[in-house]
Amino acid sequence: MSRTFLALPTLVRRERASLAATLLAPPIALIITVILNLGLYVVMGRDPAAVVYAMLIEPFVSWASFSEVLLKTGPLLLIAQGLAIGFRAKVFNIGAEGQFVLGAIFASAIPIWWPGATGQWIWPAMLLLGTIGGAFWASLTAFWRVRLNANEILVSLMLSFVAVQLLNYLLLGPWKDPNGFNFPQSVMFQYDAMVPILVEGTRVNVSLILALLLSIAAWVFMQKSFIGYKLQVGGLAPRAASYAGFRESRAIWLSLLIGGAAAGLAGAAEVAGPLGQLQRSISTGYGYAAIIVAYLGGLHPIGIIISAIVMAALYIGGDNAMVSANLPVAAVRVFQGSLLLAYLVAIAFTRYRLAWRPAAARSAT
Repeated sequence: MSRTFLALPTLVRRERASLAATLLAPPIALIITVILNLGLYVVMGRDPAAVVYAMLIEPFVSWASFSEVLLKTGPLLLIAQGLAIGFRAKVFNIGAEGQFVLGAIFASAIPIWWPGATGQWIWPAMLLLGTIGGAFWASLTAFWRVRLNANEILVSLMLSFVAVQLLNYLLLGPWKDPNGFNFPQSVMFQYDAMVPILVEGTRVNVSLILALLLSIAAWVFMQKSFIGYKLQVGGLAPRAASYAGFRESRAIWLSLLIGGAAAGLAGAAEVAGPLGQLQRSISTGYGYAAIIVAYLGGLHPIGIIISAIVMAALYIGGDNAMVSANLPVAAVRVFQGSLLLAYLVAIAFTRYRLAWRPAAARSAT
């Protein structure tokens, strides 16, 4: 018997992650995603050039299309900034979609119960009520996580499905518009229940300003406040945080409530903005897409602003591609998912490097 050695690759952590490599990871991930999906489009028999143009170029060629990008940037940015705070604390709220829906439901209660109400107080009250609704739905996950040690990923995700079923019950039952030709939707909201338009001639509303203000608040909270510092320490070094007296339960509650409140605010702004009523189509996947936005932005408030614009453009570009290039909606979702996967691989190689270590293998002589 003799012994031979085979070289096997292994990941070795770098002493320090390169700032340049970290900044280049998102654009590299986007390039890799485009290349991989080009092959998919060829296999599907679609014109890859037409698809890429529709998805990545067309959203920026006119003010009309770019204004729609800005419209979708608002909810994505709101939700992603809230989620990123929890993710940095290693509290993984995957149920922002359900919190988004609950925010929309809570906000819709005012114009549905009081359709004749007037006054400029209505839309701010709707946004506040939506924020409370999202935080309430997230608090259920926090309770189960802290009291029963249930996994917050599974609990928050399952609650999203419960939220959708609650929405269906309301729109098919007590909140259904009696004059809506049997469509599962609420009555149209009155004028004072609509958030103000930010740019005339477009659908862009003040929710975009709220999202930018929340981004600034998120940066100040995580970089300048002692509470934000405790959350980051709890995520990076849980044992050190516990020795320093930082309570894990408090971090869980705070992270989930912030994420839920941000998602609920986004849901309220959606029904009080472009939709103008409560519909089943309110659940469009913003809560799940915001997870990609948060990670693609490196969980940093500034990076999240950029990644939110990119993801919003992919939403609009995906709609364009489905019309002009006959691309199925599943292919658009594959593009979004592969973008996250490519980013995770790219960012992994900024923190680790490949090393080849010998592994012994026996062979007969």
